[in-house]
Amino acid sequence: MNTPKDSLYASPLSAINRFQFDENVANVFPDMIQRSVPGYATIVHAIGLLAGRFAQPHSFCYDLGCSLGAATLSMRQHITAAQCQIVAVDSSAAMIKQLQILLLSDTNPLLVEVQCADIRDIEINHASVVVLNFTLQFIPLADRLVFLKKIYQGLLPGGILILSEKLCFDDPRQEVLQTEMHHAFKKAQGYSELEISQKRTALENVLIPETFLQHQQRLTAVGFSSAEVWFQYFNFASMIALK
Repeated sequence: MNTPKDSLYASPLSAINRFQFDENVANVFPDMIQRSVPGYATIVHAIGLLAGRFAQPHSFCYDLGCSLGAATLSMRQHITAAQCQIVAVDSSAAMIKQLQILLLSDTNPLLVEVQCADIRDIEINHASVVVLNFTLQFIPLADRLVFLKKIYQGLLPGGILILSEKLCFDDPRQEVLQTEMHHAFKKAQGYSELEISQKRTALENVLIPETFLQHQQRLTAVGFSSAEVWFQYFNFASMIALK
């Protein structure tokens, strides 16, 4: 499917507003995410494979902060457990509207329940798989521990949390290097210095990254028995937390 090219930050802006997942972003999101997040397609595909491995019969698989449902659709292709259902949740009405259209053209019979809601407010029950694919980074730092505890408590024994995040680094040299290489990646995808700079300003204090150790310590603190990185490409990583 051809999607519009992301040019939201291609022209100089007199005022740069805080980044939000509005209709403008939703319209170009597939192009934006592929060209902005190194390894995104690999992560999405692997989420499907992991869901196929961990989805339990008569359970729910949650895609929290689902945007246009890339992870939802990947899970839908790979889950074979009987009477399993996907719950896809996002607070952006523009994203949910487009996801519902995408689901109409997807012929997979696995049931998907779509909710437009703040993921911090929903109930998580009888879950075998929970996905936070570049979502936690947009939740206020003060809310993250309670939110992850809620996910852990809603997971069945043997359940899995797949957490993908932009990382920061304690070592200043690593922080500079990883940031520079991410910008080099974006330039290789056709983004200009102006686009990179303006979007970075828009995301300031909206996307708040943490170190892997901070994520790992929080995940084990809420009860997960193990939390490890399975994929990393510069300062973007995906982790598996096991209950």
